[in-house]
Order: sequence, then C-alpha cells, then structure tokens
Amino acid sequence: MTKPDPITLELYRHRFAGIAEEMGVTLRRTSYSPNIKERLDYSCALFDGAGQMVAQAAHIPVHLGAMPASVAAALAAFDPWSPGDVVLLNDPYAGGSHLPDITMISPVFLPGARGETDSSQPAPRLSPHPTFFIASRAHHADVGGMSPGSLPLSTEIYQEGIIIPPVKVYEAGQVVEGVLGLILRNVRTPDERRGDLAAQRAAHAVGEMRLLELVERFGAEEVSAYAGHLLAYSERLTRAAIGGWPDGAYTFEDVIEFVQPEEVTLTPIRVTATIDGETIAFDFSGTADAIHASLNAPLAVTQSACYYAVRALTEGGGGEIPVNSGCFAPVTVTAPLGCLVNAQPPSAVAGGNVETSQRVTDVVLGALAKALPDRVAAAGQGTMNNCTMGGKRVDGSPWAYYETLGGGMGAHPDGDGLSGAHVHMSNTLNTPVEALEMAYPLRLVRYELRRGSGGTGQHRGGDGLIREYELIGETTVTVLSERRVVGPWGLAGGEAGATGRNTLIHLDGREEELLGKFSRRLAAGSRLRIETPGGGGWGK
Repeated sequence: MTKPDPITLELYRHRFAGIAEEMGVTLRRTSYSPNIKERLDYSCALFDGAGQMVAQAAHIPVHLGAMPASVAAALAAFDPWSPGDVVLLNDPYAGGSHLPDITMISPVFLPGARGETDSSQPAPRLSPHPTFFIASRAHHADVGGMSPGSLPLSTEIYQEGIIIPPVKVYEAGQVVEGVLGLILRNVRTPDERRGDLAAQRAAHAVGEMRLLELVERFGAEEVSAYAGHLLAYSERLTRAAIGGWPDGAYTFEDVIEFVQPEEVTLTPIRVTATIDGETIAFDFSGTADAIHASLNAPLAVTQSACYYAVRALTEGGGGEIPVNSGCFAPVTVTAPLGCLVNAQPPSAVAGGNVETSQRVTDVVLGALAKALPDRVAAAGQGTMNNCTMGGKRVDGSPWAYYETLGGGMGAHPDGDGLSGAHVHMSNTLNTPVEALEMAYPLRLVRYELRRGSGGTGQHRGGDGLIREYELIGETTVTVLSERRVVGPWGLAGGEAGATGRNTLIHLDGREEELLGKFSRRLAAGSRLRIETPGGGGWGK
C-alpha cells in the first residue's frame, strides 16, 4: 500500500466523491425547507479519522473550505467517540461560518478497525478512534435572532440566533432530547428545523452505509490507504500547478460597503499574495479592523475564499485534481487578529460568510490577476444579495424565507461572463417561482435579466437580475447586499459592471430607493424590487 496503483487511485477518487454526492441527493430529497430542497444550500463531505477532508461533493465553496475547521472543533471537543454519535455545531468561533449554517458530524467505524475480538464476547470491542467522519452543512432558513431568516443588521453575534458549540444531539444512536429541544425552542420555525436536521442525519446514514459497503468489498486496509493516497496525490498536483506561476508578491485592495445611519463607509480589504516556488501565502495586513456590523468574517471563512481562488486557478478545466485537504496544504492564510477578516468574539458575522467572503475572493483574484493576467476573470457581481423575509400566515403559523440572488459573472480573456448566475462563494440555485409562491405568502411579479448591466469591453460582463416580490401579508424584510456603491471592477481595460439597486414600491406606487442593507416591517401589498449587479468587462 506504500505505492498506489494509478487506476485504482482514480477509482477511489470517484468512489469517495460519489458517497458525498449521494449524501447530498438524500439531504435534498428528504429536507423540508425550500432553501435546501430547491436552492441546494447545503454541502456534504467525507473526512478521515484525523479530520482531513478526503472528498467533497460539488456543493457550496464557502461551506466546504471552512468545514475542516468544524470537524477539527468536534474532534477537539469529544474523545472517545461511539457508533451512533452525532455532533452539531454552528458557532463561527468554534469551527462554524455563520449561525444559519448548521454542521452535523458523525463517526464511521470500519470492520477491522474496532480492536481485537474478545472470544468470550459475541461482538468485537470497539476502538475509540473512528476511521472516517462524515459531515454535512446546511443553511437553515431561521435559527432565531433579531429578525426572521437570521441574517439581521446585527452588531454582535448574540443578536444573530442560537449559538451551538460542538454538542452531541445523538449519543450512541439515541437522541439527546434536551439538546434538540433547546435548539428548536430558539427558532421561529421548529417543525421545519426538525425536518431539515432529520434530513441531514438521513444523509449521514447513507454515507456510512456506502463506506461500509466499500470496506466489505475491498477491505478496511485498502480503503483507508487510498484515502491517504488521494490526499498526497492532490497535494502533489496542486504544488506542481503553483510551481508554474511566476514568483513574486502581488497586492490588491477592494472595499466592503459599511452602511451606517447617515452614510456608507467604504471599508478596505487588502491582501498580498506571495508566490514562492510551489507554495502561496495570503497576508491580509492592511485590512480594516472589525466593524460594528455583521460583515466581519472568522478566519475559517477567509481561508475558505482563498482556497477556492487557488483551486479555481490550479484546476485545468478537466477536473484532474481531486478536491480534498491535500489541495489546501500549499496555501497559508494570515490576517491580523481582530481585523475584518479575522474577527474575534463577540463580533457579528452573519454577513461575513455571505458578503465579505465574496470580497475576499475578489481581492485574492485581483492580486493573482497581476501574476496570471491570461487566467483571471474580471470581478463578478461580488454579492449574494441576501433576502430574508418572515411573518405569520393567515392561520397564525410562522414562516421564514431566505434566498440569495444571482447576478453577472465577470468577463474573461476567452469570452463574455455568464448572466443571471451565482458567482464564486455561492453555488446555489434560485427558488423557482412555483415553489416560492406555494411555500410562502409571497408573489413574484417580475423576474428577468437586467439587460446592459454587465461592464463593457472586448468581452462583456454578464448581466444581473431583476426580481420583484409582492408581499401578501405584513412582512419583516431584511436585505444584506453589496456592490450598491462601487461596481465590480473590470480587467485589462474593461469597464466596471453596474451597481445593484434595492427599491421599495409603496401601496400608492411611490418608489423609494433603499440602502444596500436594511431591515423594515412592510405592509401587505408592498413590493420589493432587487436589481443585482453586473459583472466587470475584460479588455478594451
């Protein structure tokens, strides 16, 4: 097992990834909320016993790059593990990203890794060390906090919802009713949350079953060995790809739009990318300090954005590098403690995961464009246009809706950017009109491409979207959006994409332009129109 067979290695690459993909299909089909079932706002991955990611499904970049920190937090919190244990967490300062993303982690004990058999006992004695871990992260449409949807205009994390440190919700296969009850009592839609958590557990059951089938067919030794071989293989390929980039230090700066009562402050994020042989380091010195708003990001989210950018540029287009922790080994990320992209408690972080992660991606790609001008695209829309709504239906039952909206992708050296697509750290779908109107007291009255919003150039940036909601009942609406003041930048002489715009249409038809971040209680019959940014252009 010291030298892997190349064909067998490729087979195991797809076997492991296939397990994660099947977990995702199970999670989608058994979930309750449209955010998971329709938008696919979830991620699944497989880890070895040391907490290194062996394989992932092609889900959400901002989830998957940060998920190893969640597994590490769970491993630090619990030892020994037992079959049937299930750990939950969402604490951004203990391996999470932001509170709506609830991560579930469970161990897998393989036959042959359970210690010696005592001949006087009918079953083998279990080892305290699992051979694999299975993890899933799903964005739950409400986890409490000061506004429905749990993406509030918060100033400290305690306003954003229930904070779950690593805690066992199942112990040796038995539900810990007190823990589950505590979580459900702190959310607005407990039945939906219970269903989505059960869907995550169902996905884990499928992942464990498929792993055990692999072991039954090929043996525990081979399965474990090839997990290690894949990690080493991905690291070698990633180092070789970075080794082909020009050495040097490349700096880039962009801004986050910090909305205050009387003004919008442009808050800088700055990175220096240093390529040195087969390694790359990202240093965020010069980035602003954490702010009194929800746009701060824990370091795990910042790392995730950096990993994503490197992954995008080392991949040749044919998917030849397996996605696992080996890809991250040549990458280091540092940021001053307490800055905007390395926030410390009790800084609010609800928007850091969704908005600041996008800007981190922009500055990293902007820096690397100086080293690889023929590889990097202009800036995409640079925001997820987070829209959360909630209230009560006519029967008095609570509802909470969450969605991110697509926009324009940046143009690139080989062509135009895509229109109406989720870019970079978001990889979800939209909520179909039929699903939205069936599940919520909302009506979608306009949904189209925002023609001409992409930046001009030799190649045009993609166009944004226009999505207009009519509120059937009185509704609390919160929007976290970026690129409302500074448009997505172009490259090689291309023009910036158009900035986004949020508009409230009152009952009398009067239009009121809203800030990029707002939370308001709106009357039934009001309309909210969100126009998303276009992507930057490329070339003159």
